[in-house]
Amino acid sequence: MIARQCAALGLLIASGLILGAMQQDKAERPSGRVYEPPKQPLDSRIDPTKVTEYDPGPLPQQLILPMPPQFRIAQRPEQVPMSRGHWDTANQAIANGLAFLRSAQNVQGGWLTDAQAAPTDEPDKPSPIAVAMTALAAKAIVQARPEAINDAALNRAIRFMRLAQNKDGSFEGGALTNYVTSVVVTALAGADEQDFHDEIHDATQWLVTNQWDQSEGLTANQDWFGGAGYGGQGRPDVSNTQTMLDALYEAGMSPDEPAVQRALAFISRAQNLKATNKAEWSGNDGGFVYTPANGGESFASEAAGEGRYGEIIPTGQQRSLRSYGSMTYAGFKSMLYAGLSPDDVRVRAAFDWVRKHWTFDENPGLGQQGLYYYYHTMSRALRVAQQNVITDVDDVAHNWREELIDAIASRQRDDGSWKNAADRWLEGEPVMATVYALLALEEALKPTLHAE
Repeated sequence: MIARQCAALGLLIASGLILGAMQQDKAERPSGRVYEPPKQPLDSRIDPTKVTEYDPGPLPQQLILPMPPQFRIAQRPEQVPMSRGHWDTANQAIANGLAFLRSAQNVQGGWLTDAQAAPTDEPDKPSPIAVAMTALAAKAIVQARPEAINDAALNRAIRFMRLAQNKDGSFEGGALTNYVTSVVVTALAGADEQDFHDEIHDATQWLVTNQWDQSEGLTANQDWFGGAGYGGQGRPDVSNTQTMLDALYEAGMSPDEPAVQRALAFISRAQNLKATNKAEWSGNDGGFVYTPANGGESFASEAAGEGRYGEIIPTGQQRSLRSYGSMTYAGFKSMLYAGLSPDDVRVRAAFDWVRKHWTFDENPGLGQQGLYYYYHTMSRALRVAQQNVITDVDDVAHNWREELIDAIASRQRDDGSWKNAADRWLEGEPVMATVYALLALEEALKPTLHAE
């Protein structure tokens, strides 16, 4: 069901723990369709010898509807819990960053159009990376400048994206189709949902169809179940799954939909939490790894010299996978989208991990790799959790908006752009880093219930 939610989730902090919800609008428990058995054999794209099997995490006893999406930054400083100085700094950084983006847009309306060649059999279609970057840039522009909806530059960007939509509703991406389609949905939803109703509807239907579930012959006990991955071939991962959930959330899909609850099953399997994750690699720190599929992977394990699959563990030690920052915020946010209560053990454990690894200096577990992706995911997670102040394990209170603004503004370059010296996942490309930085700042500037 596609319908905007009119609910708010609030998490109250006392003694460093999440105690309950400020306002909990509730829905019925998800139906039995979520874990129903498949009616067809396992899809040939899945290697059953690599898939592990164990019980999925529990479905919510009752859903807590997440706060509705917000597509514009605040217009007045009193709408946001931060100092006037931070408000001014953030707005100036955004203005400078948007000026850089405008200078980097090509005449067709896209960004990073040379990052990857267009398909040779369809030379008029833009490349997948260009479509994704154009969607994210367009979102950054319209969130900060509502009047930009009428700008010729934004109209060119929307036309550029529309060229990439396929008859099945997806946006052409090859191996990146899930990611590209998801970010285009979030851009169009923010631009004007009514004007792009058909595109959003068809794209979200494709995302649900593309999810790995019973339609591919998977049972709820298999570690691919509920996830989304790269294209139609790649095994699912938390990054793609949280991006899909971003799109479904901003398109207005209710958390009681089976697709959202199946995604929750996958997300829960990526958490280092023995109480709800029975994977043999699972630890108990409450953080998240990159994927539980095919026995699990973690870039943090790779960075620690233990191998991406945790295969280089000292003799005598049980195989494990390390949690890291960007995936933990992705998992935390996804659980709130899916309607988990603040009192759910999974939400509590993820938030405790956040409190123990509080930093803007790095992406915990990966250092500088993926730093701007981390900022963006962190800001979205903390906003949907309605956290104004985070109290870390040392009992130090942090206004996350002010600290985020300080961290990002201090890294802005003279031309208004950002760039990550740790050039992984395209963050060495200024357009990519700048888009993530702008979107993170804009999350910090969106109006809050607490401040209004």
